[in-house]
Amino acid sequence: MDKYIKIKFPDGSIKDFPAGITGEEIAKSISHRLFDDAVAIKINGKIKELNFPIYEDAEIQILTFDDEEGREVYWHSSSHLMAHAIEKLFPGAKFGVGPAIENGFYYDVDVDRKITPEDLVEIEKKMAELAKEAKPFIRKECSIDEAIEFFNKKGDQYKLEILKDIDSREEQVSLYEEGDFVDLCRGPHLPDAGKIKYFKLLSVAGSFWKGDPNNKPMQRVYGISFPKKKLLDEYLIQLEEAKKRDHRKLGKELELFFFHEIAPAAPFWLPKGMIIFRELEKFLRETLDKQGYQEISTPILVKKTLWEKSGHWDHYKENMFILEVDNEIYSLKPMNCPESTIVYKSKLRSYRDLPLRLSEIGRLHRNEISGALGGMLRVRQITMDDAHLFVRPDQILEEITKLLKLINDFYTLFGFSPSYNLSTRPEKAMGDINLWNQAEEALSKALELNNIKFKIKEGEGAFYGPKIDIQIKDAIGRSWQTATIQLDFQMPERFELEYIDENDERKRPVMIHRAIFGSFERFIGILTEHFAGYFPTWLSPIQVVVLPISENFIDYGKKVYQILFDNNIRVELDQRNEKIGYKIREWETQKVPYMLIVGEKEFQNNSVSVRKHKKGDLGSFDLNHFTQLILNEIKTKQLHN
Repeated sequence: MDKYIKIKFPDGSIKDFPAGITGEEIAKSISHRLFDDAVAIKINGKIKELNFPIYEDAEIQILTFDDEEGREVYWHSSSHLMAHAIEKLFPGAKFGVGPAIENGFYYDVDVDRKITPEDLVEIEKKMAELAKEAKPFIRKECSIDEAIEFFNKKGDQYKLEILKDIDSREEQVSLYEEGDFVDLCRGPHLPDAGKIKYFKLLSVAGSFWKGDPNNKPMQRVYGISFPKKKLLDEYLIQLEEAKKRDHRKLGKELELFFFHEIAPAAPFWLPKGMIIFRELEKFLRETLDKQGYQEISTPILVKKTLWEKSGHWDHYKENMFILEVDNEIYSLKPMNCPESTIVYKSKLRSYRDLPLRLSEIGRLHRNEISGALGGMLRVRQITMDDAHLFVRPDQILEEITKLLKLINDFYTLFGFSPSYNLSTRPEKAMGDINLWNQAEEALSKALELNNIKFKIKEGEGAFYGPKIDIQIKDAIGRSWQTATIQLDFQMPERFELEYIDENDERKRPVMIHRAIFGSFERFIGILTEHFAGYFPTWLSPIQVVVLPISENFIDYGKKVYQILFDNNIRVELDQRNEKIGYKIREWETQKVPYMLIVGEKEFQNNSVSVRKHKKGDLGSFDLNHFTQLILNEIKTKQLHN
């Protein structure tokens, strides 16, 4: 008699199937549409190929391109197809790694010359030829020694190095065949290359093997792929829009900030950019003051001994700027947390003192590799809107609930919708695993109690604790990692932090790390692109510009200017002897929210003719009425209509 197994679906329904059934067969039994769209299967939480046989009762999900994990499989398979095409066009090519990334995929390659834009077109053509052949991705498991023998014959030193880095020689590894192309890979992959329908190779960038500038330079080829042409077309339109919104371009045009080779990966803030910075800083401080935070400031240059005690020296040293002072080793601080423990220990704490919320707007330095840098989005000098909360164990849920509300309120103000991830214990973590489990359970419970849907990001926590990572989507649909809430049982242990409880016993507090912006630099870069440089009035460096129609009305323009200036509105007066149309066009490019046109009629009526950026003429307003309207818009921090 054939054995039957029970398969549970995401909707909770359970069906019986013959043992050994595959994901493809299950998908086909449900509908031909699902069979066509299926890219992989998740079995008891693990992603497998669609042809993987199931012999025991299981909980499954058929993954399509609409699922995040399905897209990862699709894009990872696309990177292999691209590598196959490169090997065909560049015989002897050697390959580093080729992962799926947030939007698409890349492969690090070592070929005998620079890859040009014309080469990308040829690689695309070859990919299309190979996709038409629809060769299956075939998984073959072998020993490490067998894999080493294969890549020795092939002459690919990068794959050999990956194999030699694997600790256990007993471990099995997997090779994937797609036609005559064979690669070292964990998988999983699509059923065949024919599933990869529409793709575009986007760019080539320099990279280094393992991200180490001391290693041989490679070329990183980026691409994107989709199962439907409409999706590819929409993405390419989004890319064009993103180019227009590039914060580096807008930062220069709007005189907000710039970068210079004399200080790589550290911005020069200009006066207009500092207005945005200061407004965010002011709003943050006002908000935190109301929530019982106390602000501190700690040194930038700190002795090595602190970082050894905190664990950073073992787990984060490669990202630190290290220097010698008076025959002692120091580091520029990459994080504020160890020093906040010094503040905590500066006096004896009682259970009544907790929660103790210490905020710090601190300047940090991180030695990011050059290949990871990107304008304001990844810099070496950052200003963190940091805070460390020292709490009793019974206060954890309440404090995290407050933080989740604070972050949600904050991002709603800018028109962002946050999404949440729980990042768990990484492979190289420090401390007692029981404390890790306790921390992960507390964060998970806090999210569930607040009815917040979240995804698990396995192994992506900080080395000292799990965290809630918050992502936001901008105006053109791109996701950005921003805020974080980290629950840390390890640092209080390492620094022997204590408080006296109600029974006069010494107890260990728990530490919560949190940032809302992530960093001022990154957040302002994101805001610049999100708003395309047209900031809400409360943030805009110039909120109003007064434009006299001719020299005859400059005096009235000065009166309007002075009234607005006296009301703390950021205003400019354009006194140039230019035609009004020219002035309007020029100020439109500066994305100033309001232009006030003043001439004879306005002078006679003590009024202003108002133009709004992107909206045009709003009509005539009494000057005092307009002043009150804009003051209310600034006070309530309204978004533009």
